[in-house]
Amino acid sequence: MFTGLIREMAKVESFNNNYLTLKAKYSPKIGDSIAINGACLTVVKILKDTFTVELSPESQKILAMENYKNKVHIEPAMMMGDRFEGHIVQGHVDCLGTISAIKNNGNSTDFFIDLPCEYSKYIIPKGSITIDGVSLTVNEVMEDSFRLTVIPHTIENTLFKGYKVGTKVNLETDMFARYIFNMFKKDDKKDKMTWDQVDKIMATY
Repeated sequence: MFTGLIREMAKVESFNNNYLTLKAKYSPKIGDSIAINGACLTVVKILKDTFTVELSPESQKILAMENYKNKVHIEPAMMMGDRFEGHIVQGHVDCLGTISAIKNNGNSTDFFIDLPCEYSKYIIPKGSITIDGVSLTVNEVMEDSFRLTVIPHTIENTLFKGYKVGTKVNLETDMFARYIFNMFKKDDKKDKMTWDQVDKIMATY
């Protein structure tokens, strides 16, 4: 389990034959789980200044592999007793999003991200989402896209600094939104519940 708070930006040393080698201040152990751009991967090799994780062909089909170069986000898995911040992140990427617009607001920047329609039902206004491993709050939800407002500190210290219109990103929707939606969904599309209805039901408990 992760929190979506980036530990550091690691430097990509190489990516060959499914093996991604990174240089970072953080020193993991063999077998450790570590989220790299939001995807939970296993450490399989350690040298003096680097560590290596393996990406299966299946993982490479799902992930935005164009972002696994130069620098990447890393976050070690949480340990019992760690301070909990961000939100609960599993490191299981649901789908790819595409940045469709970027709007500078002076003291913040809006990022509009398109995603497959089937995943938009798991995204709610003021809910949480993980973008390349970064925990963020959703400000607005459209039919097949959503808007994030990102502060300068986050932009300067993450891959957001290099994102452009057309950039692909790894998306992990909020785990609780997925569970609640599936708990209360009905087979008949006409009878499907809205989030407002779910909120009313949850408020009775």
